[in-house]
Amino acid sequence: MIDRDGGSLHFFPDSAAIARDIARRAGLRECPIALHRFPDNETLVRITEPCGQHAVLFAQIHDPDAKLFPLLLAANALRSSGVEQLTLLTPYLPYMRQDIAFRAGEAVSQHVIAKLIGEAVDEFITLEPHLHRIEGLEEVFPCSARALDAAPLLADWCTHDSDDALLVGPDAESEAWVRNLADLGSLPWIVCHKQRLGDDRVRVTLPDPPQPPRTRRAILVDDIASSGTTLAAAAIALRAAGIETVDAVVVHAIFAPGAMARIRGAGIRRLVSCDTIPHETNSIATAHFFADALRTDGDAARDRKASACSG
Repeated sequence: MIDRDGGSLHFFPDSAAIARDIARRAGLRECPIALHRFPDNETLVRITEPCGQHAVLFAQIHDPDAKLFPLLLAANALRSSGVEQLTLLTPYLPYMRQDIAFRAGEAVSQHVIAKLIGEAVDEFITLEPHLHRIEGLEEVFPCSARALDAAPLLADWCTHDSDDALLVGPDAESEAWVRNLADLGSLPWIVCHKQRLGDDRVRVTLPDPPQPPRTRRAILVDDIASSGTTLAAAAIALRAAGIETVDAVVVHAIFAPGAMARIRGAGIRRLVSCDTIPHETNSIATAHFFADALRTDGDAARDRKASACSG
């Protein structure tokens, strides 16, 4: 686990700003990783700072096909440099949606990425992964794996401007964490019903029987926004039910081309996201949240060590 007194946080150039913020808050040494791209697009990874026994590797892997292999090279380089306990922190975890083979001949990408990461590090930490048919990451990761709950981050934003907004989950999958978010913010909440009609078409309906709006403002909340189709359909349904103002907050802002236009066209006034994936909508900082997770983990490790020595 993480030792604040001698630990280091290693990061790639494209993650320098948030990584340095996390390191300062967690009391870890800031250690940039050097990358070199060869003419054939192979990557050379070099650890530039001395390593102790404990280290954190921070990587933003929202462009997974380009970033996963350098991540594995960095983990190997840290091991070769003397790291005995390696923690990987990734704000967003890709390839979680394909958790079964939907058609014959398909790879189950969730299992593949869990094996690759889990065999390279001792501990893995991420924020609000998109899980469907498993309860937790420990079911598929061969290492210690923790999924942080984003509800406290979103609750602060949802209650900042208003304490009477209606929280709205766009589909049944969002119910558990929308309920948790509502409890933290002491806000009313509902969950919509979503019917998928195609890759880019969904129908969203409010609870049956429809509940008359008791507020002029609703906040759509979701873990991931990609095409924007679901958010747009939910916003249209809410406005048709009499809600005057519809905002939206998401954890991970993937946003495919055309998504922002679709969302704005549906009448969503304001859309914000966490800074787990760089995007123009980033308004919720996560560095303090990740630093707290690392500090808490380090304190727990020292408590276990002290208990073992006293025993």
